Amino acid sequence: MNMKGFFAVLGRTSYRRRRLIAAVWGVVLVLGIAVGGQVFDRLSSDFDTPRSESAIAAQRLEGLGVTAGADVYALIDGVDVRDPAIRDAVTRAVAEIGNVRGVESVFDFYSTGAPQLVSRDGRATVVAVDLVEGQGTETLDRVQQLLRGLDAPTVLIGGEARLDEEFVERTEQDLSRAETVTLPVILILLLVIFGGLVAAGLPLVVALVSVPGAFLILFGISLVTEVAFYAVNVVTMLGLGLAIDYALLMVNRFREERATGCAIPEAVERTVSTAGRTVFFSGLTVTLALSALLVYPGAGLRTLAYAGSGVVAVAMLAAVTLLPALLGMWGRRIKPARPERSDRGVFYRLSHVVQRRAVPIVLMVVALLVALWVPFAGGAHLENSDARSLPPSSESRRVYETLASRFVGGRADPIVVLADAAPTEEGLDAFADTVRALPGVLDVRVRPDVPRSVSVIDVFPEGATQGEVATTLVTEIREMATPFATQVTGTAASLVDFKDLLVGRLPYALAVIALASFVLLFLMTGSVIVPLKAIVMNVLSLGASMGTMVWGFQDGHLAGLLDFTETGALDTYMPLIIFVFAYGLSMDYEVFLLSRIKETYDETGDNDRAVALGLQRTGRIVTSAALLIVVVFLGFAAGQTLLMKQFGVGMAVAILIDATVIRALLVPASMKLLGTWNWWAPHPLRRLHERFGLSELQEVPVLVELESDAA
Repeated sequence: MNMKGFFAVLGRTSYRRRRLIAAVWGVVLVLGIAVGGQVFDRLSSDFDTPRSESAIAAQRLEGLGVTAGADVYALIDGVDVRDPAIRDAVTRAVAEIGNVRGVESVFDFYSTGAPQLVSRDGRATVVAVDLVEGQGTETLDRVQQLLRGLDAPTVLIGGEARLDEEFVERTEQDLSRAETVTLPVILILLLVIFGGLVAAGLPLVVALVSVPGAFLILFGISLVTEVAFYAVNVVTMLGLGLAIDYALLMVNRFREERATGCAIPEAVERTVSTAGRTVFFSGLTVTLALSALLVYPGAGLRTLAYAGSGVVAVAMLAAVTLLPALLGMWGRRIKPARPERSDRGVFYRLSHVVQRRAVPIVLMVVALLVALWVPFAGGAHLENSDARSLPPSSESRRVYETLASRFVGGRADPIVVLADAAPTEEGLDAFADTVRALPGVLDVRVRPDVPRSVSVIDVFPEGATQGEVATTLVTEIREMATPFATQVTGTAASLVDFKDLLVGRLPYALAVIALASFVLLFLMTGSVIVPLKAIVMNVLSLGASMGTMVWGFQDGHLAGLLDFTETGALDTYMPLIIFVFAYGLSMDYEVFLLSRIKETYDETGDNDRAVALGLQRTGRIVTSAALLIVVVFLGFAAGQTLLMKQFGVGMAVAILIDATVIRALLVPASMKLLGTWNWWAPHPLRRLHERFGLSELQEVPVLVELESDAA
């Protein structure tokens, strides 16, 4: 059975077993809510770079019972630190916390005399608590309860453990808010597109089933590895967008089939055998792009690849099984499409205007995209997310900002050096003095509470934890010659290692994306020029969106509009994640457009007409799909965490550029200039395509056509 036959059978089965299929997806919905929803209790924001120096050193410290930094900070504010009553209250609380099961150690000013634990004005002090690795929320809750019980005007809890909690809490709130805002807007847009409530509601039904299905997949992943806190929102955005896009294609194709006089069973079968195959190859395209993240070790990016591929699979399966079943049940309530009156509509005319001015349009568009890329290529600064990514009302952020503004060295966590030398070993003091003399070092302290076989040295840098001074010091300390082995860890070292990993593995990730998309488009078109051109155009458009990100977030020009505080950096994960996800969606639309152009070219042999007709017959469907998915991404951009704002805006801008500037201008102009060369391939590859190509995509219209308003 060929692929066309397979999807035809799938369409018939979906119709005949429509009630059973709907019931199965109902079970998926219930399980997704009841079981998949538990994934929120299993999210993490703590990801090291595997096998990096910082990660190995941190693991060694944990094995020695030493931590690289405090898990919980209690900021006690509005007091006189010299007041005996405050001293006694803090001392009692510290003693109680020290006896809590799961607490590694507790540090306070009164027992250590450490000046960094007291504010410059003497009106605030800090209690730092280290937890045993792997402790659950019960230990953290008990520690917070004891700290909040202190008799002081203000007690705020911060630190890594509390920051993790807040990121997860805000993620869940952002998800609920985004769905509440975006789904009604999407329903209104679908009503405008289809002109009927049932037809407009079906894409939302598919989306509402796909997201809980994605949660089930995320929960399953969380049982075997850590899941990043941002994975839930990223996967939800992708699931909502793809489910609505795929359902849009399917419903509109069903309306077209009904307009030709097909009965419901036949219309369902033809819809699945045509638009269903388009959905399948679209899902394959996005999945191949996401697979590029698998070249990176560690859970942070790999879970996004697994979860993203999973949600694509769920959205695709729902579109080709659940939706046909619902069409079989409610199809009579959906208005057939009006017959197409002419191919010479808005997009047809636009294509001819562009083709007549192909050279200046190509030059102008390429120059614009390159100009938008420049801010990213020349000035992007990347940092890992910290408390500044949360809104100003966040407790963790208030602690962070208070430490930064009122405590000596409070802006930066220490750089931690693990030396394979006993504290009394000759050369250790000289090493510490050499580090202390480096530009940008505020203080150097050798910890007293470590095993005698090693030494742990805290280096306090000027500026911010992930600032240029701190990261430069990490490199300088690692390059120093010493008579004993040293390893550098801490927040700044983790950032340096992660950036090195991103850059080092980037060529492999790009090669995976380029090769996968090239092979898919070659199999579809039989050309080597079209895939190469598509890759170049996608890279240009994505670079432009990255430049917009630098302008809007790193430089802070969108701070007022989106209500965030400028940090002077983008999150280290964002450029790669946006590139991979947006590339997949861009290639998704590329498949929609090129498949129709290729079909018309095979029928007519006229390149210019094929481009014009392909653009006309896909223009409104691509525009509608892009508009809907942009609404989804902007809904999440209105959330509370800076990370999600960056992802939402970056994806929305990438999709807008791709669906407008690239599809409407650059594609028709470049294909006009290349002419018949668009379809060139070496003879051996032509024979390969004749044997293995996806030629059956040309037997029927691959794209569903929305009615053109223009005759």
